Amino acid sequence: MENLSLHEFVKSKRKSLGLSREELAQKAGVGLRFLRELEQGKETLKMNKVNQVLMLFGMQSGVVSMDRNNLIE
Repeated sequence: MENLSLHEFVKSKRKSLGLSREELAQKAGVGLRFLRELEQGKETLKMNKVNQVLMLFGMQSGVVSMDRNNLIE
């Protein structure tokens, strides 16, 4: 998959599997509100819950390098 943001990845995978938000939230053991916030790109989320969702797709969160030219000093 191309370089998607976290919220784009989750939404794309959910839709490709034909799951509703309610179904994915239930399967991942997270609340519907949490999943909605995740898919909308909320910047502050509990990482353990993010990983619960990602685990269903065989993924986990991790560290990636950034283009340092885009950082604000």
